[in-house]
Amino acid sequence: MRFGLLGTGYWATETQATALAAHPRAELVAVWGRDPAKAGAVAERFGLQAYEQIDDLLAHVDAVAVALPPHVQAPLAARAARAGKHLLLDKPLALDIEDAEDVVAATRETGVANLVFFTNRYDPVVAEALADAEQTGGWFAGRVTLFGAIDTPGSPYAQSQWRHEHGGLWDVGPHALARLLPVLGPVRQVTAVAGTRQTGHVLLRHESGAVSEMGLTVHAPAAAGHFSNVFYGEAGVREVPGGSISAVEAFGNAVDELLALAQTPGAGHPCDVVFAAQVVRVLFAALESVEFGRTISLGE
Repeated sequence: MRFGLLGTGYWATETQATALAAHPRAELVAVWGRDPAKAGAVAERFGLQAYEQIDDLLAHVDAVAVALPPHVQAPLAARAARAGKHLLLDKPLALDIEDAEDVVAATRETGVANLVFFTNRYDPVVAEALADAEQTGGWFAGRVTLFGAIDTPGSPYAQSQWRHEHGGLWDVGPHALARLLPVLGPVRQVTAVAGTRQTGHVLLRHESGAVSEMGLTVHAPAAAGHFSNVFYGEAGVREVPGGSISAVEAFGNAVDELLALAQTPGAGHPCDVVFAAQVVRVLFAALESVEFGRTISLGE
């Protein structure tokens, strides 16, 4: 499968391009970026063709891997899908519901294979733990805390404008939801408050009756960086581990899964754009809850 890379930043080069360049059944052949000079540098490093126009790149690839800010990613993903290109996208899918739904519509129109890279969902240790928790059932509560520290000197994300603007809710919130939703099910009510250091504190009432909570920020002090994922239920307390492999290895696994999907037209996937759009709806509800100071209901 011939891939084009959309994006030229740290995540695009050090994770996606690196994984694709090493993959035995994928060929990274093209790159596009909003800054032509950066696209040229990526092309030189990986031996690619740099394109100034998206449509020219799409004409020469079978699939696109996207590492762009979400408000840039969504319209380009829909455009690529309507051109018949398979999609390996980043999270969050979009920053608003309409853009997310347009990507879903585009994939349904053409039937292209599609995945969203919720990183740890492609880690076999995490995937197995979540599958086991889902099968066990009987959970009445769950919690994910993700306190990142992108302001730490040397952080590759310190200059990420969209992360600073939209904070942990949109950056690490998708990772938290990608762990909670498979185990506790769809969300029906969202209540959220904002705290200092751009923290988001979110309560979710699931269709099952379970209630989960998320503590999110990417602006924690380095000493307060923290991750935990716990479920509480009839089986006791279940801690789900963090990642056991590198992001590059996880992205390679995602490529494997996209290749398999492309061989099975119409097949769904737990991390496809339909799921990613559900995540966007929950995050947008949390944003509304903070803004209006009330609980937001979904699915009514």
